[in-house]
Amino acid sequence: MTENTHFCYDSVNKSCLKHVYVATIRTPLYAIFVAVIVFTVCGNLVVIISIAHFKQLHTPTNFLVLSLAVADLLIGGFVMPPSVVRSLETCWYYGDLFCKIHTSTDVTLCTTSIFHLSFISIDRYYAVCEPLKYQTKITIYVALFMVVISWSVSAVIGFGLIFLELNIKGIEDVYYENIYCVGGCTLIQTEISSLISSLLAFYIPGFIMLGIYLNIFLVARRQARAIEGLVSQSKSSEDSKTMTSSKTERKAAKALGIVMGVFLCCWMPCFLTVSLDPIFNYSTPPVLFDTLVWLGYLNSTFNPLVYAFFYSWFRKALGMIVFGKIFQANSSRTKLIKN
Repeated sequence: MTENTHFCYDSVNKSCLKHVYVATIRTPLYAIFVAVIVFTVCGNLVVIISIAHFKQLHTPTNFLVLSLAVADLLIGGFVMPPSVVRSLETCWYYGDLFCKIHTSTDVTLCTTSIFHLSFISIDRYYAVCEPLKYQTKITIYVALFMVVISWSVSAVIGFGLIFLELNIKGIEDVYYENIYCVGGCTLIQTEISSLISSLLAFYIPGFIMLGIYLNIFLVARRQARAIEGLVSQSKSSEDSKTMTSSKTERKAAKALGIVMGVFLCCWMPCFLTVSLDPIFNYSTPPVLFDTLVWLGYLNSTFNPLVYAFFYSWFRKALGMIVFGKIFQANSSRTKLIKN
């Protein structure tokens, strides 16, 4: 796969090794990565514009989805581009300071995503399992509080871990003597650091979400059976509205459950590797680790696809945005969802 092995900086001591990919491999990979970045940015931008513009979409759930889309957009716009150069050039040419900023931003946004998904699962639990309490428990202010907590706590974890060098605390001498090299930008963590950060950012929230969605699935299945029994008996419009609302909530829960499932499939291999790598003396091949990181990034690309597949309002909003109808008078009051 490579033509030869060079150094990132030929005239600098302790320079990292540079693996030069042949043009027949590098050029298509650049094209693929650029397409992923463009799709990630555009897809999440549509979600952001849709929820921000159309008043009917101003709900607690959608504010959480909006904030999640912002995190995914930032991953596509600010995290992915430098990572493309690092992955294909196999060197980091932007200096140690920007490496810390990039890594901190990366960790922050990934943690923000899973925190948002945790709060979204709580939102869906009340909507499906406790519908009578939903309006009082999950308000706009509660959703905004969830958004603030997600971003602030994630920023503390991401930037504190890197800039305070907590990731290498206790192995500083070993890291700078045997691991660090000029032209590299890879997150190295001790066993304790990787365990704590992975528990906070992935494992604990992930298990909580799985438990909540399992409960939602069981409740939704019971509701579906109850609705099937009522369909043949009920003819009143009020009962019809109740059943339609219940179906809508269950469909939304299913869609958001798939969003969570996609997240776990994308990020679980990476977090497992991060947790095990220090135990096995950092023996994970750089190419494999980089591939798993990009698999995680793809979660930000897949989320808009899930919205497009499950939500008719997303497809309608996309059509209005593409054809410029959102610039028409009173377009923000367009009914995208049938009541």
